[in-house]
Amino acid sequence: MRLTALLAGDAHPRLAQDLAREARLPLLPAQLSAFADGETRVKIEADVRGAHLGIVQPTPAPVGERLVTLALLADAARAAGAASVTALMPYFGFARQDVRGASGEPRSAQLAARLLAAAGIDRVVVLELHSAALESAFPMPVVQLRADDVALPLLRERGYTVVSPDAGGMKRAQRYAMALDAPLAAIAKRRTGADVAVPLQVLGEVRGATCLLVDDMASTGRTLSGAAQALGAVGAAEVHAFFVHAVMAPGALDRVRAAGVRRIVTTDSVRPVDEPGIEVARVAPLFAAALREGLR
Repeated sequence: MRLTALLAGDAHPRLAQDLAREARLPLLPAQLSAFADGETRVKIEADVRGAHLGIVQPTPAPVGERLVTLALLADAARAAGAASVTALMPYFGFARQDVRGASGEPRSAQLAARLLAAAGIDRVVVLELHSAALESAFPMPVVQLRADDVALPLLRERGYTVVSPDAGGMKRAQRYAMALDAPLAAIAKRRTGADVAVPLQVLGEVRGATCLLVDDMASTGRTLSGAAQALGAVGAAEVHAFFVHAVMAPGALDRVRAAGVRRIVTTDSVRPVDEPGIEVARVAPLFAAALREGLR
């Protein structure tokens, strides 16, 4: 199934424009507004009858509003006669809540996925879910892309030791270590809260090394800053960081830099990243390539 046109949500219009250029697809006009009380309102201002549409809408903060906007656009498209709707959402904002941590908690990721299905979305294209197993939570087919092709060119030729900041990221770190022909290390940590993790021990030889922390996202920056401090304490020469999704709550970037991280590389999956000193890999080429391949 090949897309014939794109729609832009309100989360990342620059990415929608970039992807339309890369994929050589028309970007159709849609009006997004709100009533006086903040209630979201959308209107597709083009004839989409018979079209195979892609809606470009990651779901960063405010996560719930971004998700509802995506669902409303999908419902509007199907009501207007679109043949199919594909959600192009580089960042899926509820991915960390795929397991009940305690009685009384929802499985928010699964609920969000069902909402997208109910809105008429036939397929989802995402970039590196927080857990690869989360694909099974979606009622519709999921195409999960990796950032490797756009990130690795920025990371080569540095002689890194690749470090996973926690056990959950070991597979990703191992993948980058193999691609860079680099040694691999890890940080053992203990999570004390939803956004708080305490580093315990560095596993692997990092003394005198230039270490590259590899993670799927930076939200509060506490995991990366704690890992950087732990590496510095055992003699790492420098600490750099690559993370896929620059979620970056207020204060996160300052926290990471204060911990001594010398170089930061990320993607523009969540929003434009214009902060000085951050190197950005564009994700539009990844999504355009997937579209050209018919999302197989």
